[in-house]
Amino acid sequence: MTANSSDGEDGRRPERRPYVSVPVTVVGRASRGADGTTTDLAAVEEPLEVRLHGRPFAVIMRTPGGDRALAAGFLLSEGVVRRADDIGAVEHCRHPDRPDGHNVVDVYLLGESRAVLDAMLADRRKVLTNSSCGLCGRLTIDSLKSRASPLPVAWTMTAEVAARLPDGLRERQRVFDGTGGLHAAGLFTPAGACDAFAEDVGRHNAVDKVVGAMLLDDRLPLAGHALAVSGRTSFEILQKAWLAGIGLVCAVSAPSSLAIELAAEAGITLLGFARDGGFNVYTHARRIVELPT
Repeated sequence: MTANSSDGEDGRRPERRPYVSVPVTVVGRASRGADGTTTDLAAVEEPLEVRLHGRPFAVIMRTPGGDRALAAGFLLSEGVVRRADDIGAVEHCRHPDRPDGHNVVDVYLLGESRAVLDAMLADRRKVLTNSSCGLCGRLTIDSLKSRASPLPVAWTMTAEVAARLPDGLRERQRVFDGTGGLHAAGLFTPAGACDAFAEDVGRHNAVDKVVGAMLLDDRLPLAGHALAVSGRTSFEILQKAWLAGIGLVCAVSAPSSLAIELAAEAGITLLGFARDGGFNVYTHARRIVELPT
């Protein structure tokens, strides 16, 4: 079988936009409307459930598009298939009760891959991968959102302090200074003091390190802290912040669409593109005071 990268061919579901337009409040920059608001484009992040013969195998966080090719490449890297002839079909879910079928791909195997399918599913540890690292133990799309209550707005931070969070993060990146290859995460008080900091090759790992340090000190929930991260913000980072009780997440780069949706649901103030003295506010702007009028 030859996997085609265009999911819209051969009667399959058409490609969907890899971005969405979202409202933002711009702080510290001139490119905004009279009320400080404008729109921004956010890269779409959605879960793709990969099934083998109708049975759940893995969930991959991805930007929609090229799903059949993504599934095929993922199965190759996992050792499930070795050649095109091992794949009989790769199809999006068409079940009438699954309106989210564009996020489910079913793969049918042939030959030796099919013969060892049952044993492989029984032995394999199920994983949830995302666009930069993995989470263990989560299998279906419905299990992605953790059961947690929205966080109350119990404290505020000035726009000036929020704009300085990336600088507070960067000045602590000692290993990055020598390698240029590490992400960072830091926990900051509303006044801008850093309570915890970590570096790691994965930004999600860096978040786990700072949250884990507070957990070991029995300081959760982190209701009076903001989380600053290098790079972009994805669904997983927002989920980690929500579970830790962190009400504000600030990143030097862009959030994904799913991160914005989760932040809105969780009651988290989400800041992106925090650099050069300014930032974008994507959700729950009430925690940021002294916004432009």
